[in-house]
Amino acid sequence: MKSQYRWQINNRRHLKYNPDLYASPFDLQDLRGQLRHNEPMSKHTTWRVGGPAEWFYQPADVLDLSAFLQRIPPDIPLFWLGLGSNILVRDGGIKGVVIATSGLLNTLTPLDEHRLYVEAGVSCAKVARTAAQQGLTGTEFLAGIPGTMGGALAMNASAWGGETWVLVRGVETMDRYGNQHRRTVTDYQVGYRTVKGPSGEWFTAVTLQLLPGSNEDSQIRIRELLKKRNDSQPIGQPSCGSVFRNPPGDYAARLIEQAGWKGRCLRGACVSEKHANFIINQGEATAQAIEELIGQIRNSIQESTGVTLIPEVHVIGETV
Repeated sequence: MKSQYRWQINNRRHLKYNPDLYASPFDLQDLRGQLRHNEPMSKHTTWRVGGPAEWFYQPADVLDLSAFLQRIPPDIPLFWLGLGSNILVRDGGIKGVVIATSGLLNTLTPLDEHRLYVEAGVSCAKVARTAAQQGLTGTEFLAGIPGTMGGALAMNASAWGGETWVLVRGVETMDRYGNQHRRTVTDYQVGYRTVKGPSGEWFTAVTLQLLPGSNEDSQIRIRELLKKRNDSQPIGQPSCGSVFRNPPGDYAARLIEQAGWKGRCLRGACVSEKHANFIINQGEATAQAIEELIGQIRNSIQESTGVTLIPEVHVIGETV
C-alpha cells in the first residue's frame, strides 16, 4: 500500500476521509482543509530536497486553521511553511505537523488609502504589485523576495534598501492551540534578519502602512529591482536564496568568493558561479550534501578571516 494518503474536500467543503486507508490521529470532522500523510517536502521547498512531513495540513482559511490546531495534541511538534524558500529540510523529514499557508491564507485588501491588510500566505511579489496598482509606495523591494508575507515577517526580510518591519503597523498571530492574537509593533524586537516576539505564536496577517505614490513610478522601480536581481542572482535554479547573512560592514558573497568557493561542488550541491552566497541543487543533491557544503564554507571563512558567517537558512528535520 502506498505511504501517502489524502483527505479530500467534498462538495460541502468538508474533509472526506476513507478509514480503510489510514487511521488519522486527529479528529477531522467538519474541517475544510487537506491533510496528507508522509508528504515529500522536496515538493514544497525551493531547494527541491527534503524527506517527508509526517503530517501536512493545508487549511482552508484562518478559522479552519484555528479549528485544526485545537485538535492537535500539545506534544506533537508544529512547523509553519510558506513558499519554502529559506529552509533546508533534512533527508529524514519532519516529525509532527507541517502547516502550509502559501496560496491559502491569501487575503489581500486595502483598509484605507494608506493601509493594506495582508494574510501570511500572500507572496511578497503580489504585495508589491498590488501596492503599486493602488498608488502606494514602499513595498517595491518585496517584488524580488521569493517568499510569503508570513516568512517576510518572521525574518524581517530586506532587499535593496527596503525592510519589512518598517512598514508594519500591526500583526495577527495564532498560537498552537488555535487562539488568535492581535499584536502591536512594540511586542517585537526587530533587527537585521531577526524578529523576536511572543513565543509559540505564528503570523497569520499584517497591516502595512504605506505612502502615497505613483503607479507608474512604482512599476518602473519594480522592473529595475527585478532586473538587478536577475542580473546578479541565479534565478530559476533550485536554491534557498541567500545562504548566509551579511556580516557587519561586509558581504558574505565577497568573503566566500575571495576564499575560492565560487563554482565548487559537493555531491550535486554547488556554489553559484553568479552569486557566491547562493548554493544550487544541480539536480541530484541531497539535503545532507547541502548542509555539509554550508558547514565547509562556514569553517573555511572562519579559519581564513576570523569572520563567523551566520546562516540565514533554517535547517530543520531529521537526519537519515
